[in-house]
Amino acid sequence: MEKPMLRIENIYKSFENSGQTIQVLKGINLHVLPGESYGIIGPSGSGKSTLLNIMGTLEPPSEGNVYFKDLDVYQMDEMDLSKIRNREIGFVFQLHHLLPEFNAEENTMIPALISGYSKAKSAEMASTILSQVGLENRLKHRVGELSGGEQQRVAIARALIMGPKLLLADEPTGNLDKATGDEITKLLLSLNKSRGLALIIATHNLELAHKMSKQLQLVDGRF
Repeated sequence: MEKPMLRIENIYKSFENSGQTIQVLKGINLHVLPGESYGIIGPSGSGKSTLLNIMGTLEPPSEGNVYFKDLDVYQMDEMDLSKIRNREIGFVFQLHHLLPEFNAEENTMIPALISGYSKAKSAEMASTILSQVGLENRLKHRVGELSGGEQQRVAIARALIMGPKLLLADEPTGNLDKATGDEITKLLLSLNKSRGLALIIATHNLELAHKMSKQLQLVDGRF
């Protein structure tokens, strides 16, 4: 039987606000196999982004465990955890978080440079992945010279440059028109199939969620 790539077990998350404890996640469990795709549905404020951050090792839970390939990630030291974050997990956000002073290739290179690759090798890797997402003719264009859909493709390329096994996307089509959003969705699903990526998308868009192989709805902090 195939082992889960990602296991989250009994996840709780709470925040303190003006002396009150706000419970956002209340016992979340999920096992994700390689190549699966999930759409996590819920309105703004339901905890979707918080859950994605916990899955992606960006934010620890208040209680519970997250296992990536059987490693209990929140028991690891920060150096080992940063390596997993850099090499094994890709992130795509609604706001692309691209650096406007850099071009498409330079933005995409960043994870490879952080990982220790030379500038020349990082540029080669960036060029390859940008071509795979349809931007082979836009490598030297700065962020302001790219359309919204092209910017999101750069963000996807940056998330994939290190060959991660898990891709997390938070409202990846939220700032795009429907036609461009559909293009990005097709791209994500094609990468999910061709690379065997585990893909988890958090969204309030039911149409997008139902294009994933499985759907989960967050209601009152639970699936």
